[in-house]
Amino acid sequence: MDDLAFGTRNRRGDWSPKEPAGTAPLFTFPPRPLAFLKWLPQYFLPYNLLFALSAVAWWRWVLPDVAVMQTLGWGWILRLFVINCLAVFLFFGAFELRLYVLRAQGTRFKYNAKWPAEQRSTAFFFQRQNIDNMMRCFGTGLPIWTAFEVGILYAYANGYVPWLGFAQHPLYLFVLALLVPIIHETHFFLLHRAIHWAPLYRWVHSVHHNSVNPSPWSSLSMHPVEQAGYLGVALWHLVLPSNPILALYQLHYAGFGAIPGHIGFDKIELGGERSLDSHAYIHSLHHKFFEVNYGDGLIPFDKWLGTFHDGSAEGEARMRARYERKKARLNAAAGAK
Repeated sequence: MDDLAFGTRNRRGDWSPKEPAGTAPLFTFPPRPLAFLKWLPQYFLPYNLLFALSAVAWWRWVLPDVAVMQTLGWGWILRLFVINCLAVFLFFGAFELRLYVLRAQGTRFKYNAKWPAEQRSTAFFFQRQNIDNMMRCFGTGLPIWTAFEVGILYAYANGYVPWLGFAQHPLYLFVLALLVPIIHETHFFLLHRAIHWAPLYRWVHSVHHNSVNPSPWSSLSMHPVEQAGYLGVALWHLVLPSNPILALYQLHYAGFGAIPGHIGFDKIELGGERSLDSHAYIHSLHHKFFEVNYGDGLIPFDKWLGTFHDGSAEGEARMRARYERKKARLNAAAGAK
């Protein structure tokens, strides 16, 4: 594919789309019904449906009987942990292998023309981004993921929280399933905004931002505190009347769903003129500029709060003006002392 038909490349070779990034037409006034209907398939395909099906698959083929989950036994917990690790290795690794190891489409549609493997930094273990990212993903991310999973399933199995059945509450659980991405977006934005507070950024979130040029393994490469906060979105299903399959869906949406925003490419070529949109541009701008796009655009939190950057020259000007206002406030505060 000719990526210059869809975007432009600067002198450094970095690619950016011609069209500015936009937020979903979900919370717009006045409503835009035609835009909503055109966008609606993206709400389900390909990622949301995939993560929902993965939750069903885990419930059907990975997890033991409910009676077994009433007890915290090492057998089923270790089996679940190994399968989680294997699934992440295969899913994340498929993107890494095709885009970064084989480099099957070169730098076509790649936001940052440089390759992480070619950039050494003391910010990473062994000065290598991929090694560092994988160590953090499997060393703390997957244990925390599995711990939340085990705790939630244990609570449901022992009746500590309401377990609503699909046969008895089909409409409510269907609506709740539709709200899983919205719950995620709200939780993620609030957490993400909080950990950009200077002390938390310095000690926690800066670990994730070491990957200025993110790649698939950067997806869950975080400080353990951030991993716990991020994956803890599944705990909402212990507060809301829900079902363990929906709790698994929420967890998989966060865990597996971290990858689209970090693959570093705008489109994944499928052959010929066919491609799959990554929807990564909004979050890639966050990794580039740090103080913009705290959400992923499903809900326009950033637009409402003035922190949205759409990648355009106008978006750049708004960001610079905001930085200057912030600098002026800090200087005024320092002068008052």
